[in-house]
This record gives sequence, C-alpha cells and structure tokens, in this order.
Amino acid sequence: MSERVLRGSRLGATSYETDRNADLAPRRSVRYVCPARHDTTVPFAVEAELPATWQCRICGRAARLVDGPPPVPRPTKPARTHWDMLLERRSVDALEEVLAERLNLLREDSSRQRRRTA
Repeated sequence: MSERVLRGSRLGATSYETDRNADLAPRRSVRYVCPARHDTTVPFAVEAELPATWQCRICGRAARLVDGPPPVPRPTKPARTHWDMLLERRSVDALEEVLAERLNLLREDSSRQRRRTA
C-alpha cells in the first residue's frame, strides 16, 4: 500500500486541504439592520449582486441593506376563485346549458322516485 494513503478518512469528513497558495476572491463586508435594530454583517464577493434584504441571524426577520436602495416589492397575483377557474374553461352560456341539463336529470330522477313509492 502507498504511504500517501490517509487512513481513517471517509466521505463527508473534514478536508485535509489547506488554503496555502490559494488566492481567495476579493470580498467586501455589507451591513444589514433588522427592524429590531440587530446589526448583521455579511461578506460578499466584490462582483456579487447585493440582495436588498437578508434574514436577521438573531430574530429571523428581514433586515434591510444599510445605505442601499429600498427593496422592490414583488408583484403578487390576485387570488383566483373557483368561479374564475371555471370561467377559464367554459363560457357563461356553456355553463347555463350544463346547468339546465343537470336540473332536467334531477327532475327526472325525483319524478321516477315518486312513481316507485306511489
């Protein structure tokens, strides 16, 4: 066996590599402040796009970027009701036809049941 084999290591174990002779990407520290005034500093790469909000490490609320633009609100879709989804599949005239057919079937069934009991 080779002398270079590392014994006792397994998949997912800590790395034996070092940062020696490795150039790290240039970084900058960015401050975020939450509504409870908790200060959070996060390191980012210089070329990274900064998010407008970051989750506070202490209370979990959304912290805003210090000296940054206000967060852009996300567009929200209006809630779709069952009626809206039904109108996507059928027109009102077609729905009235289906209703008339179902009412006729119900009336026929009820008249048959009356005949049986009489």
